Amino acid sequence: MAATAVAAPVPTAPPTDRIARRPTKILPQSLIEGSRITDKQTFDAAKHVNFTPPSKIYTMEELGLTGQGLSSTAISEPFPLFTEEAIRQMRSEIFSQTVLDKHQYKSSFASNMIRGHCPEDAPFIWDAWNDPHVLDIISKIAGIDLVPAWPFDTANINISVNIETDNVGITSTPQQDNGKPKEEEEMSAFGWHYDSVPFVCVTMLSDCTNMVGGETMIRTGRGEHMKMRGPTMVCLPFLFQILIDASLGAKTNTDTFQGTAVIMQGRYIEHQALKAIGGGKERISMVTSLRPRSCLAKDEVVLTGVRGISYVPELYFQYAEYRLQALEERVRHQLRVLRRRHDARRDFDTLEARVWLEEQRGYIDAMLAELVEVEVE
Repeated sequence: MAATAVAAPVPTAPPTDRIARRPTKILPQSLIEGSRITDKQTFDAAKHVNFTPPSKIYTMEELGLTGQGLSSTAISEPFPLFTEEAIRQMRSEIFSQTVLDKHQYKSSFASNMIRGHCPEDAPFIWDAWNDPHVLDIISKIAGIDLVPAWPFDTANINISVNIETDNVGITSTPQQDNGKPKEEEEMSAFGWHYDSVPFVCVTMLSDCTNMVGGETMIRTGRGEHMKMRGPTMVCLPFLFQILIDASLGAKTNTDTFQGTAVIMQGRYIEHQALKAIGGGKERISMVTSLRPRSCLAKDEVVLTGVRGISYVPELYFQYAEYRLQALEERVRHQLRVLRRRHDARRDFDTLEARVWLEEQRGYIDAMLAELVEVEVE
């Protein structure tokens, strides 16, 4: 059986960094100390998942991208995913001294990032993103069975502590501007680009009440621009709660804005993130890269967007490991197909075999294009 074919996406627009660098901007001590806890827990979906389905999932067809991508899902409205306690546990791991000492990075896109901390130094976060219930939720929204792409890009943390700083979200209630660039585009945090992986799930780890901006601008297949809300925005369940509380003269617990998420098929959607201003003293988002679980799915993952912000030897190992495992499974699958055909007394299909081999050669050639020699500090 051949891998599913999809239209090839435009190359990604990577950070300008050639090699990984440590940040020069020091995180506030109050942020670090405020995230430390003593009651460490193990991840338990029954306790730490707070899922409400998104009010809307926009399709590739709605964006004028019919036939592109791995599923019909383009981007979701923000939705609650993790509980406040889960976010507290995650922040504790993120700002532990071990993680800060070993896993801080910066790029031309973001002044402070934390990457490569899973699974060794962030077991709670790792278990959360590999939990069957969490993956089932994400996969149903995405319309395809997904798993984390590889450990290094599981729960990439983007940290902003200034009022006017890098936008670190993704995003969603589209507002069409008829394809004409507006002043919001002048506030773009990242240029127009495609992601390196098929899907991403962006989760907000901060209370972003009163924050303005932070949307993702999407370019549709019709050349129009659409603004999509991010996990910083109020999603419908929270909006209803705010209205109910207001009618009763009560104050809404805005901490519940933490733990909201957005899923986007960013490998096949051209987009740019817009800057966010206002709100609290921090804006921390968690971005997990996702790929299809099936080895037979079309695999157009590239390293363009992550090579310059990673410890390359480890990134290359994780990338090569999953790709070679997939290739091994493809070979075993094809061998079973050949044997079943032979056992059924059917002639060998030369054309089919050659098509399959050409696909695998393309798969290996794609790996060769990604595994380039780079400097390592």
